[in-house]
Amino acid sequence: MRKIILYVFTLLFFSQCSSVKKHNRHLTELIPIAQLKSDVDFTYKKLQKLHPNLYWYISKPVLDSKFDSLKSTITQPIAPLAFYKKLSPVVAAVRQGHTYVYPASPQMTKKETKALIKKGTGPFSQFDFDYFDNKLYVVNNKSYNKSIKPGAEVIAVNDVKPMDLIREYNNYYSSDGYNSTLKTSKSGKRFSSYFTAEKGIKDSLIYTLKYNDSIQQITIRRYKEDSIKKKEQKTKKIVTATDRVKSRELRRKKRVNGYNADSKNYNRNLHFLEKDSSVAIMKIRSFSKGNFRPFYKESFREIDNYKSNTLILDLRDNGGGRLSEIVDLYSYLSDSTFVFLDKSEVVSKSSLMRAAYFNGGSLGLKILKAIYAPIIYSYLLLTVHKASDGKNYYATHTRPHRVKDLAFKGKIYVLINGGSFSASSLISANLKSSKRVTFIGEETGGAFNGTVSGFMPVLELPHSELKIRIGLMAMVPSNKTEIIGRGIFPDKEITPTLEDKLKGNDPELNWILNNSKASIDLLSKEK
Repeated sequence: MRKIILYVFTLLFFSQCSSVKKHNRHLTELIPIAQLKSDVDFTYKKLQKLHPNLYWYISKPVLDSKFDSLKSTITQPIAPLAFYKKLSPVVAAVRQGHTYVYPASPQMTKKETKALIKKGTGPFSQFDFDYFDNKLYVVNNKSYNKSIKPGAEVIAVNDVKPMDLIREYNNYYSSDGYNSTLKTSKSGKRFSSYFTAEKGIKDSLIYTLKYNDSIQQITIRRYKEDSIKKKEQKTKKIVTATDRVKSRELRRKKRVNGYNADSKNYNRNLHFLEKDSSVAIMKIRSFSKGNFRPFYKESFREIDNYKSNTLILDLRDNGGGRLSEIVDLYSYLSDSTFVFLDKSEVVSKSSLMRAAYFNGGSLGLKILKAIYAPIIYSYLLLTVHKASDGKNYYATHTRPHRVKDLAFKGKIYVLINGGSFSASSLISANLKSSKRVTFIGEETGGAFNGTVSGFMPVLELPHSELKIRIGLMAMVPSNKTEIIGRGIFPDKEITPTLEDKLKGNDPELNWILNNSKASIDLLSKEK
C-alpha cells in the first residue's frame, strides 16, 4: 500500500511539473492566425450564451463591430500576452466589472513557490503604493532600506514608468458602467501585478524615486529577516485556565470577525468612539471571510445596550462578497420590511448548471458534482422561471424580509469610495432610499442599478489558453436611480489627499464626527 501511495504521489508531482512547464512554454509561443480568430469567436459566443445582460451599456451592433474589427487586426501570429492586449479591451467595452480576461502569466510548481517564499519578501511587497493626481507614490516603507521616505514619487521601476503601464492596463478592465473612481482607487495597488505580467517575478528592482525635488535610484532586493535567535533555555510555560479561555475567545473572534493572516487584520470590526458610546463605527472590509451572522447579532446587541444614536458603516474599499451577508446586515439597518433584490435575470437554467455548477474542480469533485446534479437541477427547476417578457429569472432574496428585533433606529452614515464595489454597492443602493442615511466620500465603483455577478465561472479559451470570467446573474437592487451606469453618489463628497494618507488623517470620518457632534449639541439645546 505504501508503494502505491508513493507511486501516485510521484505521478501527481511530475504531472504538475509537466503541466506548469507546458503552460510556461506556451506563453512564448506564437499562436497561428486562424486559432487566434477562433478564440475571438469562442469568447463572443460564450458571452452571448452566458451573460444575461450583455448589451446593458453597449448596443449589439457596436459590440458586433468591435469583435469583427478585432479579428481584422489579427494579421500575424502573436503570443498569448499580445493577444490578451487585443482581446481584453473589447471584453471591457461591455462595461461589466465582474466580466474580464485574465492576463497571460507564468505559473510555478508548489516546490518553486515554496522555494520563492523561503527566499524572503519580494522587492514589490516591501512597499505599499497609492495613486494620487496621476502619480504613483510610496505610502508605506516596509523595506530594509529606511532611507526611502513615505511620500516619495515612483518615477520608474527598472526603467518602466508607472503611469505608462497604469494607463495601458486601465484599458483592459472596466468598472460597472461609466464611473472612473474604481480605476483611480485600484491603480496604485495593481501596479505591481501589471509590472509582473510584463516582466515576470524579480528578485531585485531598481526604483527611481523623487522626494522634495531630489531624484535617486535605489536597488531593492528580495529580503529575508534574520530568523536566527539567541538560544535560550527552554522553559515550560504553565498554561492557566485564564490562558485557555483567552485562547478560545481569540479563535472564536478569528472565525466570526474573519481574520486575514496576510494583512493581520479582521474583516469585520466594531468599536465606539465617544466616551458615552453614542457613536458606533462598523468597518466591513469585504462581505466574504468569517461567520457573519453571530458578528452582526452580537454587534447590534452591543450597540443597543450602549444606546448609540449614530452608526458609521465604513464600506470603503469593500470589493463585495456574499449576497446572504449583505441581506443579513440590511435587516439590521432597514426602516421596515423589505425586498432586497428584483428577480435576477439569467440566460437559462443550463447556463447556471453547465457553466457554473460543472465548471472547474478536480476529478474527484467533478464526480461528486455529477452525483448531486439531479438535486441541483431540480432546485433550478423550482427557482428559475421564464417571465412574460420571455426572459429567464432566478429568484433569490426576492421575498419580503422582516427587520431584526435589534435593528438600528438612529442616524446612519455610510463611508464609500471607488473601491466600494459589487455587494457593497448593492446594499448602498438600498440604503440610499432611507432618509436616516447619509453617504460620505466618493462615488462607488459599483453601479447603483445593479451588477452582473452571482455565479462567475472562469472559462479557458481553447488555443491561447487565456481565461475569461463571466457573470451569470443580473442582480438588481429594489431601490434604483434614473441615472444609468453610475454608482452611488455621496451626499457629501470628500476625496482624501496624499497628505491625508501620509499623516493618517481620515477626512471623511472627521467630517462625520464633527457633524454628528454638532447635531447632538443642537438637539440638547432644543431640549
